[in-house]
Amino acid sequence: MRIVAGLAFVAALVAGTTTAHADTLEYVALGDSAAAGPLIPNQDPALWCLRSDRNYPQVAAAELGAKLTDVTCSGATTDHFAGRQFGFVAPQYNALKSTTDLVTITIGGNDVGLVQTALSCINLFPEPVGLSCKDRLTAGGNDQVTAAIAQWAPEFGAALDEVKRRAPHAKIVVTGYGTYIRPGGCHPIQPIWARDGDYLQAKVDQLSATAKAEAVKRGATFVDLAAVSVGHDTCAAPANRYLEGLIPTTIVAPLHPNAQGMAAFGATVARAVQQGQRSAA
Repeated sequence: MRIVAGLAFVAALVAGTTTAHADTLEYVALGDSAAAGPLIPNQDPALWCLRSDRNYPQVAAAELGAKLTDVTCSGATTDHFAGRQFGFVAPQYNALKSTTDLVTITIGGNDVGLVQTALSCINLFPEPVGLSCKDRLTAGGNDQVTAAIAQWAPEFGAALDEVKRRAPHAKIVVTGYGTYIRPGGCHPIQPIWARDGDYLQAKVDQLSATAKAEAVKRGATFVDLAAVSVGHDTCAAPANRYLEGLIPTTIVAPLHPNAQGMAAFGATVARAVQQGQRSAA
């Protein structure tokens, strides 16, 4: 009887451990520096991706009690989902498995050159001393950034299809990018003319809207980080910023979410996942 009871106890213990493991959300984060958190302390010891342990995937994973595999990498484009970055960083798709429960994706900014575009809009002096990046980028009625976004859209759609193929049971969450600059800008706090600032934010919003459209087509969830960061843009007082400007006021790369922004974004992503779980229950 003692042997039987002992075996029953062991079986129950193993079953309980297996159930607990099965209940743990397997979460994979894909994306670029807007997800990775370049320079935000503490950085991953593998420094080439400039990935923080306080980025939004880490925040969301903690709130969800999830097991996170974070392969976000600064400088990543959609091509780096399937190909090696810097020649040696493994393709981000490699992190996906048939057992993956949740995938978050933030990508596209490097594909269309958003940071380079923003840097080209710097004007230290007010109008008319300088050149408008909007005028240059829309010369002849051809909006170069809009064209780049349109070219990226089917590539992103194909990426979502591949994520679904590799992780067929996963909930896929796509995020947009934040509100970097408020209407009319704040020259000279951020040295970008008002019309150029409005143009830049419109292009960020257009990229996010394109990501949302591709996500919705495939039944994925879209999380709007622009709405979350209204009033917390690069023009806000340093203590209120979620996104930093050309000269950061906290430890983070310029033109990127800071630690406070990552905390807000991660909480927003976690809520979206939890809402989906309640709806499915």
